[in-house]
Amino acid sequence: MSISGKKITIVGGGIGGLTAALALQARGAKVTILEQAPAITEVGAGIQVSPNGFAVMQALGLGDAFRAIAVRGQAVELRDYRASNLVARLDLGLLPEDQPYFFIHRADLVDLLAEAARAAGVRLRLLQHVETVRPGVVPEIQMTNGAVMKADLAIGADGLHSYVRKALNGTIAPFFTRQVAWRATIPNDLNHPAVARVHMAPKRHMVSYPLRGGELINLVMVQERMQWADEGWMHEDDPANLREAFADFSGEAAKMLARVDKVGLWGLFRHPVAPKWIGENVAILGDAAHPTLPFMAQGAVMAMEDAWVLADALAKADDMTVGLESYQSRRVERATKVIETASGNAWKYHLSFPPIRMGAHLGLRAVSKLAPKRLLQQFDWIYRHDVTKDN
Repeated sequence: MSISGKKITIVGGGIGGLTAALALQARGAKVTILEQAPAITEVGAGIQVSPNGFAVMQALGLGDAFRAIAVRGQAVELRDYRASNLVARLDLGLLPEDQPYFFIHRADLVDLLAEAARAAGVRLRLLQHVETVRPGVVPEIQMTNGAVMKADLAIGADGLHSYVRKALNGTIAPFFTRQVAWRATIPNDLNHPAVARVHMAPKRHMVSYPLRGGELINLVMVQERMQWADEGWMHEDDPANLREAFADFSGEAAKMLARVDKVGLWGLFRHPVAPKWIGENVAILGDAAHPTLPFMAQGAVMAMEDAWVLADALAKADDMTVGLESYQSRRVERATKVIETASGNAWKYHLSFPPIRMGAHLGLRAVSKLAPKRLLQQFDWIYRHDVTKDN
């Protein structure tokens, strides 16, 4: 089926929506993005883009532009919270040259994608508040002001609280994981190298890596606790609360925590993978389909993969229904496996019973020294998978 000339409306102008718009527009579709914000922008902080995400950027023709605004990662280091002593190191230099790993400011990536989308002819409509989407032969997008928009295909890239997901699946309540996370950026006057460092402590961990040519350090701190926090990391918290929760951290970690002057806090909730990603001429992608916890750094990358596969499946199918079914069948198993891996990953950083913690760290040190490739190869199924070469 040729999607050339098809009118496709995407709800949500984040990374997933913009990537989908570019991939669909390149195949001849006429794409419109509806974004509720007053500008296509992203106030977030850092994200990690592993080789499987960079493959999508390359396929969109944005590889060089992406490299110019990202920091290429050299390693992932696991460190103890006391004095930041090294436990293990995953050498990202062992990845093939054409499969690099990057750190990038989320706002910089959104700006790059939005600029490319405008140049490609994608229509970006701002201040568009969607109330619901009705699947059908001609799907309808109901706006909060009463207006109704129609398209040949409606796509929900509208995140955790997706209206399009709700239209396909009803309301499915998430559950609080009894973990919260803080997010901040600080000036990189500590000479943080191009490395992602995970500082591990009982029931807590902290991740740091550089952004914007090394000018900033991105920080994410996670704590297990009973006290509830709202979902959505735009809630501001007092930096003193963060420092109190991580008061026993020392060395480099303590220096970074001392520099935080503004911090966001959000509760970590586990959402089930949506049972239905597609309806009659309607689809969802990214967090709208499969929200993930931030323990494998794959949330944005999974949205990018979804976007590419959706466009590819539609272009190769005989009709819209077959294309949408192909999209879900090609994506659901992989996305579910990544999400389950992320959900099960936090405890590895949070070991608290001293003998188990000591034994685990000794084992990691041994593997890191004696078989460094083995540590990295466990993630080959994620990093070295290239959706742009799938049939």
